[in-house]
Amino acid sequence: MPFDFDALSNRRRNHPSWRLMAADNAPLILSFLDRVFREENVRQIDEDEMVMRLEDYLFSLRDGREEDSFPRSAADYLDEWSAPGKEWLRKFYPDGSDIPHFDLTPATERVLQWIDGLFSHQFIGTESRLNTCFDLLRQIVQGVEKDKDVRIGELEEQKKAIDRQISRIASGDVPVMDERQIRERFLQFRRTARELLGDFRAVDNHFRALDREIREDIATWEGEKGELLEEFFHGHDAIEHSDEGRSFQAFWDFIMAPDAQEELSAQLDRIYQLEELGDLRDDQRLKRIHFDWMEAGGQTQGTVRRLSRQLRRYLDDRAFWENRRIIEILDSIEKKAVGMRDESPGGTWMSVDESKVRVALPMEQSLYTPSDTVELVSRIEVEDQETVDTDKLFDLVAVDRERLQRNIDRALEQSEQVTLAVLLESYPLEQGLTEVLTYLLMAEESPTATVDDSTRETVQWSDPVGTHRRARLARIIFSRRSSHGSE
Repeated sequence: MPFDFDALSNRRRNHPSWRLMAADNAPLILSFLDRVFREENVRQIDEDEMVMRLEDYLFSLRDGREEDSFPRSAADYLDEWSAPGKEWLRKFYPDGSDIPHFDLTPATERVLQWIDGLFSHQFIGTESRLNTCFDLLRQIVQGVEKDKDVRIGELEEQKKAIDRQISRIASGDVPVMDERQIRERFLQFRRTARELLGDFRAVDNHFRALDREIREDIATWEGEKGELLEEFFHGHDAIEHSDEGRSFQAFWDFIMAPDAQEELSAQLDRIYQLEELGDLRDDQRLKRIHFDWMEAGGQTQGTVRRLSRQLRRYLDDRAFWENRRIIEILDSIEKKAVGMRDESPGGTWMSVDESKVRVALPMEQSLYTPSDTVELVSRIEVEDQETVDTDKLFDLVAVDRERLQRNIDRALEQSEQVTLAVLLESYPLEQGLTEVLTYLLMAEESPTATVDDSTRETVQWSDPVGTHRRARLARIIFSRRSSHGSE
């Protein structure tokens, strides 16, 4: 859509990103926030740590400059950057903490990504982006095609193209990318991978905005309680079933699959061995970018769970006060009734409508109609060698929680308590990291399990290809239920 002068003027005055770019201290703000948040993919920092790091940074900047450079204290700067009207930092209190924490806002993340482009001196790769555009359009066109004959014809053409490629390679004609193509595609991957980290903050912000809208609807509700509950559950589902919520869940399922993690690690290790990349290999953090994705995605996943718990608690509080009001009304009616027991009213003071029997014949009831069986068909099209294998999105691992619970129960028959590390010595992992995460989820949901953050334990397992793996985590302690609690 074309830009409108008045709309741009309003954006210039009110949009946080534009205000940040026009701020007098923009170089200070952007350089400091990039240093403390993005260089190490830190999602939140407590106020004491932020003040200390900003004081150190201001001290280094004042050295060699005029005496009145940056005259204010670090705490004053942080309060200004997070104040309403600026909103370059989000200041909040995490669960279980009385110390405020800071995190970047999506507006600041957007500016930092744009600034990255100003310092980029690499060539502009148009070939890889053109291929990406064609691949996306091809996926859309093929994904909406309902004619099976057309779909089969397209697959046959792809099969012929693959057969021709196999024949060429078998005859010795093996096409490989040159240095320019390798660097171009790697730069596009690096830019997309870093933008994905910033997208998590935008998704977080969208979830919180949905939560605020639902709370406002509940706070101003004037209808029936049943309608309020219906509105609540609709809003609760809106957070998880929004476009961002479903897209994020698909990402989370894919990145948490052990096969996807192994494949990403193997591909990045192989790419970083290519000498054609040259100085691009100096960015070692990109080699483990998928672990940064997992950390950022885990925080977003925690945000969704936390908002759901807070929303339910908020509704419970409203129900408590409504029930209390009802009890007060009933008590007042009882008191008035007791006071009027010796003053019975005369005449007709109450009437009851004539009652009647409602006759319902058995044949008037509708017969049972079985629901339609819906067949789920997942069609994943493979285009060429450069297309991502999206089958991994649906090739997930299912863990039998009942089997894990039986392992815990058998271990607790021998002792009052058992740690996760000791439990895994008797019952080794069969499904690797996914099974470890399931144990952690069961510990979080169990009222008899505790987590000792002060002590770390190491769990070990071997993956399907025989590679030895281990993870270091807080000590998880499962305890036997008391006899009183079981009764």
